[in-house]
Amino acid sequence: MDLEQLFPKAQPLEVELGSGDGSFLLEWAGRRPDHNFIGVERLLGRIRKLDRKGLRAGLVNLRGIRLEASYVMEYLLPAASVETLHVYFPDPWPKRKHRKYRLVNSRFTEVAASTLSPGGVVCLRTDDASYFAQMTEVFQANPNFASAEIPADLKSVLTDFEREFQARGVGTLSAAYRLNPDFSPAQN
Repeated sequence: MDLEQLFPKAQPLEVELGSGDGSFLLEWAGRRPDHNFIGVERLLGRIRKLDRKGLRAGLVNLRGIRLEASYVMEYLLPAASVETLHVYFPDPWPKRKHRKYRLVNSRFTEVAASTLSPGGVVCLRTDDASYFAQMTEVFQANPNFASAEIPADLKSVLTDFEREFQARGVGTLSAAYRLNPDFSPAQN
């Protein structure tokens, strides 16, 4: 993927994997005109909605891609090109026999390490305690990542799922992991 052709201005890149209705990304991109954003979603209707709302809001720093998140991460994003990966409320695949389909697993940490720029961050949110335990376990097991603080302004921007869960009294589990600033994709 040629990022220079996607965006009118070279700026730090943030990617949301599984953008849902795009509400998080639209608000966050609007708050951060000094960054470029890509929303990855496999459902066409959601990408169209993100595009339509982004154009209406004049967000020249926002693009959408309709593909599987794991494919975009592994094959399309240039190495060391992403400052922040946002992974919010991915499908938890709650049945034990389906957990192998979860996005965030040990392979994901390896691909994220190659995609993130040195010192880049992965931000995670879910309502599923089992999935959250898996997420934290795989990131803690990868020596290239260390736990990081989530900025308050980022925490304040909610996804569509998060607003729905909060209305029902369901809590959000969140974590962030920073890639070692000395990491080189060749190490992976």
